Amino acid sequence: MSDETYKASNAELRQIVERIERQQAEKDDATEAMKEVYAEAKARGYDSGVLRKVVARRKRQADDLAEEEAILDLYETALKGSI
Repeated sequence: MSDETYKASNAELRQIVERIERQQAEKDDATEAMKEVYAEAKARGYDSGVLRKVVARRKRQADDLAEEEAILDLYETALKGSI
């Protein structure tokens, strides 16, 4: 590898690492902001655990959620019948 190729590779690698570091910093900032929102919601009387579930469920596809609900209902019905 020539010196110029090596220097170019070093510069490219440095740019990539710096981009990753910036993304990590932004991710950390976003995580901290989310913690603040959940703390605010909790202070207003909302259950943060339930809010996390609501957010997670809203991300999922409607078909996947409907299938999970159907299976959950089936299991709960089976358990009620065995008690």
